[in-house]
Amino acid sequence: MKSIGLILVSGGMDSLVCAAIANQKHERLAFLHLTYGQKTGAKEKSCFKLIADHYHVASEDRKIVDISFLSQIGGSSLTDEKLRVANYWDGSETTIPSSYVPFRNTHILAMAVSWAEVIDAKDIYIGANYEDSPGYPDCSPEYYQAFNQLIKAGTKEGDIQVRTPVLMDRKEAIVKKAVDLKAPLELSWSCYKEESAACGVCDSCALRLRGFKRAGMKDPLPYI
Repeated sequence: MKSIGLILVSGGMDSLVCAAIANQKHERLAFLHLTYGQKTGAKEKSCFKLIADHYHVASEDRKIVDISFLSQIGGSSLTDEKLRVANYWDGSETTIPSSYVPFRNTHILAMAVSWAEVIDAKDIYIGANYEDSPGYPDCSPEYYQAFNQLIKAGTKEGDIQVRTPVLMDRKEAIVKKAVDLKAPLELSWSCYKEESAACGVCDSCALRLRGFKRAGMKDPLPYI
């Protein structure tokens, strides 16, 4: 039986690098994408499809799941029209940023684990990055340790693992990994605000641009 890597592919740079890493380790890839009413959802879905095409992921191994319940309850500037997406948050605060989507990663991972049990994938990859989101409780090392314990206790075989290969990497290291792995950075999207040209000032854009600058490289994406 072929080794299967199941990757949560948002369309962003971090999940792209996870896909590139999994592509080296597994004979078959399965891609999962979640739409939850995020403001750049159409662009992210387009990037997901392009990245899946790049890695020759079979149509039956691509899933797009709607969890728009997260936009119905609001509470995040990524999904709630009443909340403005803030400009760069430098990580020095102790408060959780407005872009945090309540318990999002748990919803996403739960669906990934269900699918992994069906297709017998033992490794689930997620592009969570602690530098990107130090205020997000579901992007901490402790969270993933706890989630893997939950999988062990709550699945049939208990042998599925969530892998976080870029969790503690600086953005410049992620950029360099992408280049080394020949990952198509031009197919990824990081902006929280815009879909045609990236805003350059939201948290995600600012961290991405800083990563490219520190890596001594030019970001291939268009910016306003």
